[in-house]
Amino acid sequence: MRITLLATGGTIACRQTPEGLVPALRAGELLEGVPHRADVEIVCRDVFSMDSSNIQPEEWSQLALAADAAMRDSDGVVVTHGTDTMGYTAAALSYMLLGQEKPVILTGSQLPLGAPLSDAEENLSCAIEAACQGVPGTYVCFHRKLIHGARAVKTRTMSFDAFDSVNQELAGVIDSGGVRFQRPVFTEEPYRCRPEVDSRVFLLKLVPGTQPDVLDFVAQAGYRGLVIEAFGLGGLHYIRRNLVEKLRMLRELGVRILVVTQCMYEKADLSIYEVGMQLLRTDVISGMDMTTEAAVTKMMWALAQEDTDALLSRSLCGEMRG
Repeated sequence: MRITLLATGGTIACRQTPEGLVPALRAGELLEGVPHRADVEIVCRDVFSMDSSNIQPEEWSQLALAADAAMRDSDGVVVTHGTDTMGYTAAALSYMLLGQEKPVILTGSQLPLGAPLSDAEENLSCAIEAACQGVPGTYVCFHRKLIHGARAVKTRTMSFDAFDSVNQELAGVIDSGGVRFQRPVFTEEPYRCRPEVDSRVFLLKLVPGTQPDVLDFVAQAGYRGLVIEAFGLGGLHYIRRNLVEKLRMLRELGVRILVVTQCMYEKADLSIYEVGMQLLRTDVISGMDMTTEAAVTKMMWALAQEDTDALLSRSLCGEMRG
């Protein structure tokens, strides 16, 4: 069994400095002292070393290419990553590596490796063991939970149980019986690494009284995609401050619009209320029960592909369901 460990920085690799925690440990140093099976060979590679708040679409592409290369001569890949944007990276890799035949497991920690009470050693050990199972797909492994990459959301800032699987059951668990995949990633797409991405996507969370002119800015700034966190099942206001007319203008300019709900759980359904029907007539796409992380990264990725509209309109790896 051969597993590749790709290190990208994050809290798990941090050391204390006068300026605060800074990623410092390399992949090989992370592996020291972390228990794993003797029959597993682990190949260490440093992709970059960054606080995950600085990891952006360019790094997603770099990491996808590194994972693609690693999968050619490894049975699985483990990625160490900061927790703050791990949900975005996991979702992005779910699309970029769509149809992969091997596991890519992201993990990290809430405290640095070697710190008192750190969760780093356990999370990394569990991720390595999960990768050894050979179950295809991109996952987040954290606090003994396995979560689909496009369903993982960081919901807590300090707790060790930092990630939840939103709108889908856990992909698996790790307990005294070992690693148990209960709902692995399923896709019918043939594998082809597609690391291209277009970051010109704007995320707008509506509040009562959102001014329509913010959508003028979206057009003037050259954004190609808009993700809206709408109210409830997908509502927005059009009395006094008419957002619908501005959205129609954006669509006429060729801007793709994806609508999800602000609610953490359950879905957007634009066909229920009049305000949602107004949106449907504006030719927007419902993101149904997608997380914000999954919606934003899917939009960025799909805009860089030839079949943008078809990719946005259907579920590719379980990231949305009606």
